[in-house]
Amino acid sequence: MDGDQQVGPALVVGAGPTGLTAALLLAGLGVPCTVIDRRRGPLALPRAVHLDGEAVRILQRLGLAAEFAAISEPAAGLRLLDARLRPFAVFPRARTAGEHGHAEANLFDQPELERLLWAAADRHPLVTVRGGHELVTVSQQPGSGTAAAQVREIATGAVRRWRARAVLGCDGAGSTVAAAIGAPFRDLRFTERWFVLDVRCSRPIPTWGGVDQICDPRRASTFLPLPGGRYRWEFRMLPGETAEALARPARIAELTAPWRSGLPAAELEVLRAAAYTFRARIVDRWRAGRVLLLGDAAHLSPPFIGQGLGAGLRDAHNLAWKLAAVLNDRPSAESETALLESYQLERAAHVEAVVRGAVRVGRAMTGGQDVAAALRRPLAGLLLRLPAVRERAQRGVAPRYPAGPLVDRRRHRRDPVGTICPQPPVRVDGHHVPLDDVLGDGYAVLADGSLPPALRARADELGARIVRLDDAITDEGGVLHAWLRRGRVGAVLLRPDRVVAASVPQA
Repeated sequence: MDGDQQVGPALVVGAGPTGLTAALLLAGLGVPCTVIDRRRGPLALPRAVHLDGEAVRILQRLGLAAEFAAISEPAAGLRLLDARLRPFAVFPRARTAGEHGHAEANLFDQPELERLLWAAADRHPLVTVRGGHELVTVSQQPGSGTAAAQVREIATGAVRRWRARAVLGCDGAGSTVAAAIGAPFRDLRFTERWFVLDVRCSRPIPTWGGVDQICDPRRASTFLPLPGGRYRWEFRMLPGETAEALARPARIAELTAPWRSGLPAAELEVLRAAAYTFRARIVDRWRAGRVLLLGDAAHLSPPFIGQGLGAGLRDAHNLAWKLAAVLNDRPSAESETALLESYQLERAAHVEAVVRGAVRVGRAMTGGQDVAAALRRPLAGLLLRLPAVRERAQRGVAPRYPAGPLVDRRRHRRDPVGTICPQPPVRVDGHHVPLDDVLGDGYAVLADGSLPPALRARADELGARIVRLDDAITDEGGVLHAWLRRGRVGAVLLRPDRVVAASVPQA
């Protein structure tokens, strides 16, 4: 084995969307990163296809919102259909900008997103991507403040020891980093085999512009349109079925016939036809010292509510500013522990709630032929016709982080502490800009009026930017005024990830 090699403050294992987003966020905060991956470029196979508005807001933080908009299309929402493809419930989504400043449901092709992120990493002077390298193992010397990673160059087989002050495991479900820190998955008792079919078609297949979930107990399925004349079907596999058998042209023609409206199956160009096992799992240990897990290395979710990739981007957004504070500011050991422990405290509870929500949707909408399952589907349809029920279901993935070292206790139920601040466009010097562009990269205070001395002192200690409504910015749509009134607060302290850390009552 060759001698030690310093690779800078942060080593990111895995150059998928979560790993590259984490590296770019850290680099934006002045932390040099080295990213390693077995691949030498973006993966060409389609995988994730949906991001919500909050996840796109994170891409905005990387300066990629416009580029993402060019490769994605807003979706009309989600429909639940019976076995005869008749809708019985609809979750509509506006295709215009929502609470986070972007459409609330966005469909895309993951290889195109990966190309954007790889290109952004190549451009950034503080990010180095080394393809053709894999992690062998990682360890930490207690009290040293560094981690030692054994990294193999695949082409030569040479193994070198790299040293970094932090290691981020973004290396997927079979994470080498998770194995090294002793973080096995805990099974949330959902495992199903599905056949995923991605196609391109020169002529359009009729759609309503959103996702269809077919709640057929004989064979549940999903259908959605993607940009560029691409379409995806997902079919739950029956016992004894194989992907090879389902991928035969005659079977593809049979499975897709209800949607093609007479379009010949021969016009479908198959991009991918593969079996996938949808699982619900989460690790109980998200970090050991400065070795931390993100994305699929920490949690796996069935795809029924489209939050798999978005959860990984949320992990990166939650962790990056905390880790940057540790690596840049060198806080006391107590402060470092509080910062890094808050990552699991906040993300684990939220991720588990989202994964369990996806499991409930999967079981209720696709599972079982018994009497209870037959009753659940129409009952769900009736309930989801109620606006209040639909709104609550759609809010289910929004984080509300618990009180902890970086989040104050709420004073009442409507207090926005622990939630994410909305991002409407605001007017500054005659120009309309997204709110986050005004708030900056660090802490910020958003106030409607004067600041109490205690909040002013706290803001000064954190170096927070003070942004006053109708002074520094103009809230033309009244979105921020209404949000503050709903929460019965006059000012909020926002963390770098736009989570409300503290609030003060209205004057």
